[in-house]
Amino acid sequence: MSTTNRTRRVGIEERTDATGRTQYRGTAYDRRAKRKLRGPWTYSAAAAKAWRHDALARLEARTLSADRGELLATAAEAFIADIRAGAARTRSGDAYKPSAIRDYERGFRLRLVPAIGASRLADVRTADLQRLVSRWQAEGLDPSTIRNTINALRALYRLAVAHGRCHRNPTQGIMLPAVRGKRDRIEPPDVADRLVAALPFPERAIWATAFGAGLRRGELQAVAWEQVDLDARTIRVHVGWDQYEGEIDPKSAAGWRTVPMTGDLHAILAEHRRHSQRIAGLVFGRTPELPFSPATAAERARRAWKAADLQPIGLHEARHTYASYLIAAGVEMKAISTYMGHSSVAFTYDRYGHLLPDSAAENAAKLDAFLERSRSHSRSQEA
Repeated sequence: MSTTNRTRRVGIEERTDATGRTQYRGTAYDRRAKRKLRGPWTYSAAAAKAWRHDALARLEARTLSADRGELLATAAEAFIADIRAGAARTRSGDAYKPSAIRDYERGFRLRLVPAIGASRLADVRTADLQRLVSRWQAEGLDPSTIRNTINALRALYRLAVAHGRCHRNPTQGIMLPAVRGKRDRIEPPDVADRLVAALPFPERAIWATAFGAGLRRGELQAVAWEQVDLDARTIRVHVGWDQYEGEIDPKSAAGWRTVPMTGDLHAILAEHRRHSQRIAGLVFGRTPELPFSPATAAERARRAWKAADLQPIGLHEARHTYASYLIAAGVEMKAISTYMGHSSVAFTYDRYGHLLPDSAAENAAKLDAFLERSRSHSRSQEA
């Protein structure tokens, strides 16, 4: 095939193949990138002209660029730096939590950069990522790890597209393995009472607050006496704790909330206050500034429960148990979402919908009553 190119018209290149036939391809100059784009060779001058027309329109709309852009490894490094500095935020506008930043950094460092870090950010395709996911599955990588790794890449591309550094997000449409964890353990009130009663001071108050107010582990670590109003019987949550960063903001804006105390929790916290002999600093801290260690507290609790012939439970499971009590008590779902610190009622339904009582019979009765009223009204109108 001849490699001699000759241009007979603006934006159209021509060449002759080995059989003497003329081939054409369109070109379009990107003024911003100061580089020329070239289309595929074709035997149709009209097709080459159509490619050029489309390319020029896309260049004008900034949905096409001749700039191949940065490497994914470089973009990942900048992305992690931006979220650490708070310059890049979550979809809801919140700063990324230290634990999320560490998870994202680990995903890029261990899996994404070694696999596709040398690719241009704009050149990665959905098919490339799907093959990568399939390879990880074949290697036995945990589905939740795969999902979290792709979520890190998804966050990078969301910001890259928003800032015009690439024009498409290849993470859209990826099929990920299902994460099927075991259902969270939930204990009835009498069992929760026995679990708490079997604990020594100060673990009793920690676990009573998890069962009776549903605070997250980091929130339990960070709660201070100034947030506990024994007179109003409320706990104000406005801070969390990270094992490496120390005191941090709540998980999201919804994490700033006021949670009511049950009578049982009020009595235990009041006793805890008397024993602690201080009215400032952390409620569950080893010192006024240093929080308790969840791992150490869990180990002490495990030993106490083993001695009492009780099955150990985790702090997060105690939080789920609290949510189940709210639902069983008939508390309105919006209030439950608020007390749990969830970002939306929809999330609360997705997370705890399986705990809602089965009201099919009640709803059928309501529908029957409506239909009967409607029919009675129609009969009276006819009469």
